Amino acid sequence: MASDSASPILETLGLFAIVFVLQAIAAMFSLGLMAGLFVLAPPLETNPWTIITSVYAHGGVGHLVSNSIGLIVFGWPIARATTRLRFHTFFVVTGAIAGVSQILVTGAVASFVGGSTAGVLGASGAVFALMGYLIAGNRVSDSVAARVEIPLWATLLSFVVLAAVITVATGAPGVALVAHFTGFLLGLVTGRLGVLEVSRAAERTRATA
Repeated sequence: MASDSASPILETLGLFAIVFVLQAIAAMFSLGLMAGLFVLAPPLETNPWTIITSVYAHGGVGHLVSNSIGLIVFGWPIARATTRLRFHTFFVVTGAIAGVSQILVTGAVASFVGGSTAGVLGASGAVFALMGYLIAGNRVSDSVAARVEIPLWATLLSFVVLAAVITVATGAPGVALVAHFTGFLLGLVTGRLGVLEVSRAAERTRATA
């Protein structure tokens, strides 16, 4: 467990603020410079650092505030049950995968129906991953799963359906729905596996030693 459960939350909020200021400074010189530094856009190999920086960047104050609230609400309980390193790794990895998924899927759709692929930025994918983890990785979910025999395929199918429902319910114009879906699904799967729980990680290490 983290020595201070608030630390990874406060550190991530601090990164949000720092990156937001850097975005504003870059935009003063050029919107293209800001986009090149912080907006994840195709082709991914052109500005590969944006796979990471885009996770902490935001499109405006409202976007920043909403993701900050989501981070606090869904991240705080998880931060209490894991280490600082695991929390930060989970946040950036799930956020990056969600962002890349958004670009790849929308790019594939655009190649068939025409049009262009919009860039993406924001921590929404990672925040949705925290939400999914909290739903699937809590003690109530564990106790239910322990009592009811559910085939793996049924579990995965239910996770996909739940992720789709949550994504549609929270959808709005201009929202990166694929990133939200991917992040939430990743959160459900990793939450069920308990990858952030220190005790479970120790048990898996002993089992493979």
